[in-house]
Amino acid sequence: MQTRRAFLNKTMAGALGMTALDQLMAKGVISPLHHAPKAKRVIFLYQAGGPSHLETFDYKPRLAEMHLKPMPESFTKGQQIAQLQGKPLICYGPQLGFKKFGKSGQEMCELFPRMGSVADEVCIIRSMWGEQINHDPAHTLMNTGSILPGRPSMGSWALYGLGAETEDLPGYVVLMSAGRGGQMQPIAQRQWSAGILPSKLQGVKLNSIGDPVLYIQNPAGMGEGLQKESIDAVGALNKAAYQSLRDPEILTRVAQYEMAFRMQTSVPGLVDMSKEPASVLEAYGATPGDGSFASNCLLARRLAERGVRFIQLYHRDWDHHGGVKANVTLKAEEVDRATAALINDLKQRGMLDETLVIWGGEFGRTPMSQGGDGRDHHIKGFSYMMAGGGIKGGNSYGATDELGYAAVEKPVSVHDFHATMLHLLGIDHLRMTVKFQGLDARLTGISGEVVKDILV
Repeated sequence: MQTRRAFLNKTMAGALGMTALDQLMAKGVISPLHHAPKAKRVIFLYQAGGPSHLETFDYKPRLAEMHLKPMPESFTKGQQIAQLQGKPLICYGPQLGFKKFGKSGQEMCELFPRMGSVADEVCIIRSMWGEQINHDPAHTLMNTGSILPGRPSMGSWALYGLGAETEDLPGYVVLMSAGRGGQMQPIAQRQWSAGILPSKLQGVKLNSIGDPVLYIQNPAGMGEGLQKESIDAVGALNKAAYQSLRDPEILTRVAQYEMAFRMQTSVPGLVDMSKEPASVLEAYGATPGDGSFASNCLLARRLAERGVRFIQLYHRDWDHHGGVKANVTLKAEEVDRATAALINDLKQRGMLDETLVIWGGEFGRTPMSQGGDGRDHHIKGFSYMMAGGGIKGGNSYGATDELGYAAVEKPVSVHDFHATMLHLLGIDHLRMTVKFQGLDARLTGISGEVVKDILV
């Protein structure tokens, strides 16, 4: 006699599971798309640690006037503050100068002149706000739309909806870099997990130094033909196991073995920069293989050219509890040139219009000082920069108050940001859901609105 559980396992996880996985491997579950997309792919330049909006994109003259004076209690009373809770709150004015750039006159820190040179291509959102005051939960919220670990990352959601454009590389790739200054905060691998979605959709981290993938080369005595026979044999065993167990994750395992085999051919060509013109390397400030943000930006463009759907670059140590002036100066040296070069490179290749480029971190920094010359974590207001893929260039959106404490004009939540990103990819965030524990789970949870004013 067949149990109810066995019946459901064979039906839902069996033939229907195979059908669903086949669909995922082709066009994704949103086919046709909900509306015409502006972007085909996303490159997220994630500045991990929490960049200070007050030393990057959000100049506050009033805060400069209030430098070293007590922070008005009307701003902070009853508010969540990280490490400054219960301590004297002293205003800390902008530590770096600002300039207006481009025909649009967008205001940026003067240490970012190359990013300023593409001011007319970008939109600066100055009214972002978040919900989590500590790094790991703030990363989790920004990446998955939830504070609960185990939910799918935004890259996995994008791949789930759209499918992949390449069979030779993962559809979702993660790169990591670190520079000078600031505290080196860890980034958990679950930040690019597929969560409740099929594991085939999780991000794949490529190494920035050395072989991008471990064991990418065959060992001595193992030729391509022999390896293909091994892959086929493992695949046959897994398919036999699937016929018995009806677990769709077994089919994912088959697909991943086959992907790994194809990557042995595609990855060496991906990271071979020998044919990149010297002028391109110079524009990025890249030394291929050094693991820098600049080299990862160039690699991101090459991944985009090869059809990778979602590319996320984590650049770490933006956590400036002390020495914010000196440390932001170091970070500007690392990211300014390469960020602008990526935008310009994509534009020159006719790819910017269909590539959404995002620059920002998990939160901002306080207008109050910490340790005399630093800034604490801050979620009430911070800045993001976006370009390409349907974004209206030369545009500033929203504002924080006169001290840069809270988003007061056209606030943009993390869920609004995710809804807008999915909209640009042709997906209605309300209509892309997955049943989980009896509820319809989605990237934007129970809220989120498309920020239409920043779109072309």
